[in-house]
Amino acid sequence: MSSIAPNTALYIRNLNDKVKKEELRKQLYSLFTPYGKVISIVAMKGAKMKGQAFVVFRDLAGATTAMRSLDGEVFYEKAMHIEYAKTQSHATMKLENPDFVPPKLLKISKDQQAAGSSKVTVSHAQVDNDKKRGRDEEMADGEAAKRQKDDEDMEMDEELSAAEPAPTTNPSNVANSTLRCENLPVEVTDDVLGVLFQQYPGFQSAHVSPVLGANKSKTANVRYEQVNQATTAKDALDGFKLKKGWLMKVTYA
Repeated sequence: MSSIAPNTALYIRNLNDKVKKEELRKQLYSLFTPYGKVISIVAMKGAKMKGQAFVVFRDLAGATTAMRSLDGEVFYEKAMHIEYAKTQSHATMKLENPDFVPPKLLKISKDQQAAGSSKVTVSHAQVDNDKKRGRDEEMADGEAAKRQKDDEDMEMDEELSAAEPAPTTNPSNVANSTLRCENLPVEVTDDVLGVLFQQYPGFQSAHVSPVLGANKSKTANVRYEQVNQATTAKDALDGFKLKKGWLMKVTYA
């Protein structure tokens, strides 16, 4: 059993590195957001860190539920390995302390360093640039030191932030191989939904989210091998009557 302390940030490995970065971010958000408020999706750069990512939740409960539910889940033909991250996300630190500035944005002048001064100055231009890009780089540095045992920086793009969370659904409804199902009765399970969708070619998996808070219904993600196969299933099952008064809504994730 892992001895890593519980963390709102999850470390994910064994991801399919052939998936384009933009698609990976969207699909990770779609997969993890049913478990809680996702405040950051972080993806890797660099040959040594391919196939890895971080997903950061607002609270520990969401992160823990997602980890327990999705560890081992097949995602783009590979089983994900999920555990708590060893370092705290900068997105989380910023929520806890609005004045927090990532260490990489702290610039120590050469004169101060030579004089042994512990004072540091903040480059406002860099801070502004950081806000525009929404970066969460330093969490990767700590993770790399512990997991890779080398000094190579892992530069991680934080594409989602607490201030500007990504939408829960595909804003332009662009066709893709993952479907999002809404308005599901609470008794619907992965197996129940799987039976319904596996009648269409290319079916890979169905994952129903737990009921959270005051929600009276569930949502789910259903994955197909190809976009055209997902489209066939969507067109056939959008509006499907699961039981009296419950019409399932099916869209692209």
